[in-house]
Formats: sequence, C-alpha cells, structure tokens
Amino acid sequence: MELQKHSKNLNDTVDRLSDEGSYKQLFHAYRDEEALPSGKVLKEIVDLCRVILFPGYYGNARVSKQTIRFHIGVNITTLHTLLSKQIYAGLCFADTAHRVCLEEKIFAEAESLSEAFIQTLPEMRDLLATDAEAAFNGDPAAQNINEVIFCYPGFRAICSYRIAHQLYRLGVPFIPRMITEMAHSETGIDIHPGAQIGYYFSIDHGTGTVIGETSVIGNHVRIFQGVSLAGEKLPPDENGNAIRGVPRHPVLGDHVTVYSNATLLGRIHVGDGATICGNVWITEDVPAGATIQLTIDNGQLTIEAKQEETIQ
Repeated sequence: MELQKHSKNLNDTVDRLSDEGSYKQLFHAYRDEEALPSGKVLKEIVDLCRVILFPGYYGNARVSKQTIRFHIGVNITTLHTLLSKQIYAGLCFADTAHRVCLEEKIFAEAESLSEAFIQTLPEMRDLLATDAEAAFNGDPAAQNINEVIFCYPGFRAICSYRIAHQLYRLGVPFIPRMITEMAHSETGIDIHPGAQIGYYFSIDHGTGTVIGETSVIGNHVRIFQGVSLAGEKLPPDENGNAIRGVPRHPVLGDHVTVYSNATLLGRIHVGDGATICGNVWITEDVPAGATIQLTIDNGQLTIEAKQEETIQ
C-alpha cells in the first residue's frame, strides 16, 4: 500500500513536469546532428591556448627552443579540431529557428571561425605579455613575471577574457560567455567577453571584481578586488522588455587606478590618470587626473575630489 502511494505521487510529479505549459520556455529540442557545447571540452581548449601562449608554463611536455615549433604545431592542430566541434555545437544551439541547413555547411563555418581565432593568437600573446608586465610592475610582492603567469588569479582571469573576447568578436555564440564564467567560478573575477580592454591591464587580488558587457577600459589601467564596473538600469522599451545592446557601463581612460570595493555605475567617463579610492559609489564623470576618495570631517562622511595633473 505504501509502495502504491509513493508510486502515485511520483507519477503525478512526472505528469506535472511533462506538461508543455510547464517547460515551454525551458525546453530545447535537438536535431539529429546537434550537440550542446561542452564545459569539459572548453576547459581543455582554454588549457591548450595557455600551453600555446605560454610554452613551458603549462602542459606536461618538456619544451625547448629546438622542439617548440613541433609542440606548438601539434597543439594548434588539436586546438583547431576541438574548437571547430565546439563552435559547431554553439552554432547549432543558437539556431533556435531550426533553419534547414546542411550539417556540412555549418561545420565548414565552424572550421573557418576556429581558424580565424587561431590566427589571432600571436597578437593575443603580445597583449598578454603587457598584462603580465603590468601585474609584476604593480605588485612588490611578485618575485618575477613567472610567478604572475603561473600563479596570479587576476592574470588567469584576464587570459580567459582575452581568449573569450576574440571569439566574441568573431560572433561565436555561447562559448565566449561559457569561458569567462568558467574563469569566474575559478577566480571570483567576472569579466564579460564583450568588454573592451586595452594593453597593460592588471587586476590585483581580484576576488569579487565585475566588469560588465559594454565597459571600455584604456591602457595601463589597474583595478583591485571588489571593484564593480556596473551597468545602469535602463527603463524598459515600449513593450515592457529590457533594452539590450546599448552602452550602459563605464568608460575608463588610460593610466586609471580603481581601488578595492569601488562601484562605478552607468555610462560614466573616468578621465586619464584618475584615481578612484576604495569604497566609493560613482555615478558621474570623473575629470582627468582627479582623485576621488571618502573623507570624514566632524563625523560627516563625504566624497572628496582632488584635481591633480593629468598623466601624459
């Protein structure tokens, strides 16, 4: 009798969960040739990119100047194969209209996108070299650049962002966001792949740092843990839907420093050479060379702006 009771309860639950009204916006219908992008394989892809970009730091192979071309060649071939399949899965998953399209045509597009991404790796390495140098120069605790590349979570998150950003620029769906969210889980640093970030960028410590989709960050910028470059909440459109695809995050000029737990909200502009001290909430433009800090005067807490000479 007890068994029959449990069976009825379980069957009732199955019926409720199988009702189309329950799952209509949460169900993805597969085509025969389709597969979802794999987080496990994407981790392998990111690791492969690190092996290629920083030979000798990652991977098990002992690389020398005599064997480096061979190792990079093997890894590039593997990367192209794995990435092509994941991009293909992403393209299929993004095709919610279920267009009639030959599998060969979709896979050819995926292979082309994978090749285009791989062609950007030399420039990406040059860019990441500036990020590693910036982290080392900005942190007296760093013993050498090797420690930055191998150990620092800020640099690790930036590396994942640079990889994801190139895929984002190529129009690859889903995969860029998956890569940055994997880095977010690993490091506590959340960088949207759509953000635009210049060279010599560093994140010190980094836990809790958030950089939103339409953020623009100049060159030689340094930010600390808990910093949020947050998007302004826009009013809905005439149909009551959220407005998407418009700039709503801060723009930081060159040589800007933002200290821990500062929040910069909306499409504000922070001028070159400005310093944002910790624990402030900024919703207006900051002039070039200014220092924004909290001060306490006679028990009153205020935000003080000091104008300094702009860094040239």
